[in-house]
Amino acid sequence: MVETKQHFESRLRQVTRKHRRMSNGYTTRLRGDGLIVVKPRRRRMQFPLRGAMLVALGFFAFKAFMLVSLGERTYADRLTELQEGTILEQGGAWVMQADPVTQVMVDFARTNLL
Repeated sequence: MVETKQHFESRLRQVTRKHRRMSNGYTTRLRGDGLIVVKPRRRRMQFPLRGAMLVALGFFAFKAFMLVSLGERTYADRLTELQEGTILEQGGAWVMQADPVTQVMVDFARTNLL
């Protein structure tokens, strides 16, 4: 009798776990033998990593566009003006300074696009 109860509790835990996973959504697949198999959807990452990477790429592209369109001399002069300003302007100058990623994008734009 104890064995039966343990088997029942084990099966109940499995059903509860499967139900919890299925509550996030599920997909159905038709196997070759005609059996429909239901599988829980995988949980996605909470933080949208792809979106954050696209935003970062867009920001670096914006910096590269500014550097190409203004020229290195004018861009450096404007950064110097920002560095002499308020704390917020100094932070903006630090963020907008030409970094290696921006330089690679500028070099690519100058050789392939212009």
